[in-house]
Amino acid sequence: MFCCRFFLFHLFESPKFLLSRGRQAEAVATVHGIAYKNKTKTWLTEEILNEIGGVAATPDEEKLALRQIIGRTFEKFSTQRIAPLFHTRRLGLMTALLWFCWATIGMGYPLFNAFLPQYLSNAGKGEAATPTAIVYRNYAITSIVGVPGSIIACYTVDVKYIGRKGTIAFSTLLTGILLFCFTIRSEPDYQTALDSLEAFFQNIMYGVLTPEVFPAPNRGTGTGIASFFNRITGLCAPIVAVHAGGVNPSAPVYAAGSLILAAFLAMCLFPIETRGKQSL
Repeated sequence: MFCCRFFLFHLFESPKFLLSRGRQAEAVATVHGIAYKNKTKTWLTEEILNEIGGVAATPDEEKLALRQIIGRTFEKFSTQRIAPLFHTRRLGLMTALLWFCWATIGMGYPLFNAFLPQYLSNAGKGEAATPTAIVYRNYAITSIVGVPGSIIACYTVDVKYIGRKGTIAFSTLLTGILLFCFTIRSEPDYQTALDSLEAFFQNIMYGVLTPEVFPAPNRGTGTGIASFFNRITGLCAPIVAVHAGGVNPSAPVYAAGSLILAAFLAMCLFPIETRGKQSL
């Protein structure tokens, strides 16, 4: 991925960032570059941009004091960036449900994946140890089977009567059900098959919906907070697993399945469907 970033395609700098630095000519050039990449043209020129937004300000050479730098940094955490996410009741409900979903998924994912070896070691007591080559073979199968999930999701999100909501809800439901089914039998082939299917639907679940439901100026804030909740609950997962796993080795898997199904119920309540609509 690192090599592809530099040698296979060119990433343009954000026009918003360039404008914030007073580099209007570069911002216009970037917009033209993006338009060319999409096989179209744009009417934007530097003269039009200056007429609309004013001539670019000359950068202030005066150095800021440390206190001023810290003050400007903390200005980024103003509630004015969060308030638009709750501008209407419908959008506020959507924001709250999305954050809840990523919080539950953030705990459910590591409860299953990070503590899967612990579960398998307890479930396989009394049986011969699985050869290392077979273990890596199973990991490879699981990873390969999961790849088409994201590709299929690219098409199902635009299918009528399915859309974004149907795709993410259906994949999340199946992910939760498969987690419960995982504990039914301890045969390696059975668990590899279930783990592969779980990876397939999990890839669909992770790639749908979140950014485009937020208003464009606050999309980074909404997505960032969703990621924050996802990581915080993920950090709590080991605490849950240690206490629950000591009582029942299958408990972390049951907890993971329950959390994923809780996310599915929240997804069924999503008030916004973005299929066939432009972003806010």
